[in-house]
Amino acid sequence: MATGETGFDDVTYDLISVQYHALKAGHDYGQYVRDADNAGRQDIADFFRRVMEEDSGRAKQCHEFLKELSGSEESGPAVS
Repeated sequence: MATGETGFDDVTYDLISVQYHALKAGHDYGQYVRDADNAGRQDIADFFRRVMEEDSGRAKQCHEFLKELSGSEESGPAVS
């Protein structure tokens, strides 16, 4: 696998990036849910909850992939 400028292979870096953004978005969605609840828009609050759950699932899947890669030669020098 190619190793990027970070010292991590590109796939590991990409997974970390997706995981970070999914977790960050999940934090932000909590405010969006509250805003929709406060506006009396349960339908929109429910939408934001579903989006939050989807991002949580993405973050968990990234975590599983990263665990798999960390025990292999594919993970690059910075992970070993």
